[in-house]
Amino acid sequence: MAQPNYNINYSLIIFCFTTLFVITETRAVLLKELLKHQGHGSLKKLFVFGDSYADTGNCKKSVSGSWKPPYGITFPGKPAGRFSDGRVLTDYVASYLGIKSPIANYNWRKSVKRSQVMNGMNFAYGGTGVFKTLVNEPNMTTQVKFFQQLLEEKVYSRQDLLNSSIALVSLAGNDYGTYVFQHGNLQDLPTFTKSIISQLVVNLKSIQNLGVQKIVVTAMEPMGCLPRLAVFSLYKNCNESWNSVSMFHNQILQQELQNLNNASNNSVFVSLDLYSAFMSALKRQANNSGNSEVRSSLEPCCVGVSDKYSCGSVDEKGEKKYNVCKNPELSMFWDNIHPTQSGWNAVFSALKSSSLPKLH
Repeated sequence: MAQPNYNINYSLIIFCFTTLFVITETRAVLLKELLKHQGHGSLKKLFVFGDSYADTGNCKKSVSGSWKPPYGITFPGKPAGRFSDGRVLTDYVASYLGIKSPIANYNWRKSVKRSQVMNGMNFAYGGTGVFKTLVNEPNMTTQVKFFQQLLEEKVYSRQDLLNSSIALVSLAGNDYGTYVFQHGNLQDLPTFTKSIISQLVVNLKSIQNLGVQKIVVTAMEPMGCLPRLAVFSLYKNCNESWNSVSMFHNQILQQELQNLNNASNNSVFVSLDLYSAFMSALKRQANNSGNSEVRSSLEPCCVGVSDKYSCGSVDEKGEKKYNVCKNPELSMFWDNIHPTQSGWNAVFSALKSSSLPKLH
C-alpha cells in the first residue's frame, strides 16, 4: 500500500476538560429497582464512545466552551455541552434508531430516572482519542471501562446487550493533533496511524466482548477540509496533505474492520464513511454558493475577533470576543473543527444512503 506524502507542520485544535466518573453501588441498586418489570430489554440501546463529534455533555461546565454561549443556540437554544450550535452525530444516529439521545455519562451522577438510561449512555469526551491527548481526560480505553463498570453494577444486563445494543465509536483526529504538537511535524506518521488503529481494534474487541451486537465506527473525516486548516487558503481549498492522512487512516481501518468481521463470522462492525459524507456535504454547500447568504463551504460560522480568540471567547471583562454568522443553518461548519447542526444533517443524509441501513 502506498503511503501518503506528508509535507506540513500543523496541529488540530483540541479542547475540553472533564472529570472522571465512578458510579456508586447505591445508584446501581436503585436503578435496578426502577427498571424491574419494565420490559427494557426490548428497546434499542445506544452506547457512545469517542470525542467531540459524539459528546453530548460530558465535558466539565466550568472549563469547556461547549457549555458556554454561543454553543447550543440552534438546539436546545442554550449551551448544553455539544460542540456545535445544535445537534451532533450522536443525536442523528439515535434518531435514526428511533430513540432519544442517550444520557451523558457525566449527567448520570445526577439522575437515575428510568427514561434517562433506557436508551443507553454516552461516554464520549471532547478532546480525547485512543491514546492520551493534550487534555487529561478519559481516553477511549477508560471510557470502555466506565461501560464495563455499569455492567458489573447491574445497571445493564448482558441480556440487554445481546438483545438490543448498538455502539457508536467516534475517532475524529485528536490523536493526530497531539502527535504533531509533540513532534513538530508529520514524520513517521504512517507508523503512528497503524498504532492508532491497533489500539482502536483493542477497544472495539473489548466492547464486543462485553456483549454489544453491532458496533459502528466512524472513518476519519477529511481533516484537511476543517476550517482550522482551510483558513490558510482563505477557505478556498482543503489541505491535501492532511486529507492524505485521513485517507490512509481509513484504508487501514477498513482492512481491520473486515478482519474483525471475518473472525466473528458476522457483520458486527460497520464503518461510517465520514470522509465521503463530509465531501458530499461540502460539495452541496459549494453548489449553493450562488446564494449571497451562503458562506464558503469551508468557512466557519463562529470565529474569534482575532487570532487570539476563538468561538465563545470572552475577555477579562466578560465581553465577548467572537462573531457569529447571521444564518448558521447556511454554514457547514460551526467553529474551526465542528459542523453546524445543518452541517451534521447534511453529513447524516449522505450516510443514510450508504452504511446506516445496515444498523437495522
